[in-house]
Amino acid sequence: MSWQPAEDPILGKADACEPVEIVIEPRVRDLGNFQVRRVLPSMKRRMVGPFVFLDQMGPTVLRPGKALDVRPHPHIGLATVTWLLDGEIMHRDSLGSVQPIKAGELNWMTAGRGIVHSERTPDRLRGEESPLYGLQLWVALPKAHEETEPAFVHYGADELPRIGAAGATVTLIVGAGWNKRSPVETLWGTFFADASLNAGARLTVPEEVEERAVYVLEGEIEVAGETFAPGRLLVLKSGRAVDVRAAIASRLAIVGGGAIDGPRHIWWNFVSSSKDRIERAKADWKAGRFPPVAGDDEFIPLPD
Repeated sequence: MSWQPAEDPILGKADACEPVEIVIEPRVRDLGNFQVRRVLPSMKRRMVGPFVFLDQMGPTVLRPGKALDVRPHPHIGLATVTWLLDGEIMHRDSLGSVQPIKAGELNWMTAGRGIVHSERTPDRLRGEESPLYGLQLWVALPKAHEETEPAFVHYGADELPRIGAAGATVTLIVGAGWNKRSPVETLWGTFFADASLNAGARLTVPEEVEERAVYVLEGEIEVAGETFAPGRLLVLKSGRAVDVRAAIASRLAIVGGGAIDGPRHIWWNFVSSSKDRIERAKADWKAGRFPPVAGDDEFIPLPD
């Protein structure tokens, strides 16, 4: 496909130098009902911007009697980001939030000093086949806000900007790019977009984002003459626009943001700049000092 005019909001002049710094392949875990592909954290790269965790769920179809049931569990020091491409999940948390999330909607839960939540197939879908396909990500909170009050915000599909041109459609979930800005408020510079490309279409990843990575959800893409299959996370070099071309119809997630203010420790569902803080969280969960999730009496025990 030929280069498009410079004023096209999702296309631009990409740097001709080799733009991919690292390629991360997923670790696949079979949960029985579906598979999870994890690309962050990795031995090759612990974080991209503030993103410390990236899992792909599915795609799969949950059969009757085989629902998603992630029992109540705790978090500290992060924000959880749930983005579905298909299906529906019921979110409940210790703030009293009860919120179904569907494809194209965003759940943003700030754990701060501590929150508990569960994620389950809604009751009305348990007796029928139910698709499940999406991303779960964690964003590390800046040190100054690691102990902030927990919060939960839901954004409907009509609240998130959509940009389309030359065979590409982008939902700008978080941050700014392609002459648009998402309304999602964050505590650190964060970028997250979902892009669908027709065969032959191109997308230029904004160079203004300090740290960026492209995750191939579907299809096959080309960057600087190399081809990448689904499940690969391409960590891009900073400071240059990067041109992505879809060899066949493809779907991508683009994540990143400003480099976070120091390393983070991760243990189970806890993220912190302090190992001692994680030890306190472990003791608090084991002792039952986290707040409960109303209407969901189960819980996941502290791992051994």
